[in-house]
Amino acid sequence: MKKIRIVELFAGVGGFRLGLDAASRKDCKYEVVWSSQWEPDAKMQHASGIYVHKFGSKGHSCEDIRQVVEKKFEEIVDHDLLVGGFPCQDYSVARTLSRAEGLKGKKGVLWWSIFDILKKKGKKAPRFLMLENVDRLLKSPASQRGRDFAVMLSSLADLGYAVEWRIINAAEYGFPQRRRRVFILGYKKGTNLYTTVNSEKMKSDWLQSNGVIAKAFPVEKSTNSAREFLIEGDFAEVTKNFSVGGPAKSPFENSGLMINRKVYTLKTIPKQSKHKIILGDIIETDEKKIPDVFFVDDNEIKEWEYLKAGKKERRETKTGHVYHYSEGSMIFPDSLEKPSRTIVTGEGGRSASRFKHVIRTNSGRLRRLMPIELERLNMFPDNHTRFMGEGLEVSDVKRAFIMGNALVVGVIRELGKSLRKAIEKE
Repeated sequence: MKKIRIVELFAGVGGFRLGLDAASRKDCKYEVVWSSQWEPDAKMQHASGIYVHKFGSKGHSCEDIRQVVEKKFEEIVDHDLLVGGFPCQDYSVARTLSRAEGLKGKKGVLWWSIFDILKKKGKKAPRFLMLENVDRLLKSPASQRGRDFAVMLSSLADLGYAVEWRIINAAEYGFPQRRRRVFILGYKKGTNLYTTVNSEKMKSDWLQSNGVIAKAFPVEKSTNSAREFLIEGDFAEVTKNFSVGGPAKSPFENSGLMINRKVYTLKTIPKQSKHKIILGDIIETDEKKIPDVFFVDDNEIKEWEYLKAGKKERRETKTGHVYHYSEGSMIFPDSLEKPSRTIVTGEGGRSASRFKHVIRTNSGRLRRLMPIELERLNMFPDNHTRFMGEGLEVSDVKRAFIMGNALVVGVIRELGKSLRKAIEKE
């Protein structure tokens, strides 16, 4: 049996692991050999505790990955595939870091932990990468559209990787949640995939039909013209100059390919699945199984209606500054006939909120979604987040927060299948 050894960074509660397990075959299996999950400033590491409860503590680290890379690098086992949904906050750069590598902030700076692992591994660096992030990465920051992604691409190019990416909305491919994320695959120089990408005369064919992502998530034949450009300069120069004075729109389209710092990017249109899982397919319909805390009290409905409604209001800050606030209306209650809206980290708790899901039951009552239903929207097993180490039960609010940070497992499964088939040919 062939094993594809995985290091899972920023592991959360194991979304990548579950997806890649499902993408494995008896004769070719993904296997996590080392994992890391650590939430900065958190007193209790709930996600790491759940991960250990589900998968065991062997080869798992619950320490700041920057400290591990700096002081305990030998713990990070050699591997074939590095995966991770690296944290997406704090990409804005106030100034170039002393090491001229941009991306300043408690979480955004963690990109450089990935870079350092790849660089320190040298010839033993993983041959393949599978990374996930919010779609705004491609246009961050507002003052220099696409700069942060350009820094990441140039850093990977300098380490010898070819990269392809695609923004995928899970619901468009039949999954139960409208969740848009950018997925990034990397192929190291010396692999067949790198050679194929480098020799591919028609890059658009790779993005639309021949590539690993395209085979997992088909697209319509695009009539849009592609954009090609070169990312020039060292990291400090890219940080300072990329997209300065350029258009308000990012130069990166929703799909693309980069090799040797040459970018080929194209707007692709998803070939949407005819079969869709909708919110009504995953909810619990037996009201006897729903705790009272999830039902909305009659005296709270007006507050929910106000928050969900469109509004144009004159508001005043504590300092006396007056401004006009406006926002559009949201469907209330949520439709059971469509895939759900994106789960957010503030999904838990009883208080009324514009962003929390509320559905109407068969009896006509309104209620919030339970953690088990949020897990289903991300395609996790039922009650995956219920317990952490030593049998400690995780609160409903924290479980909702964790699912707001998670990914749709089915997307990883399909990418994993396509990548596995490509690796089998290596």
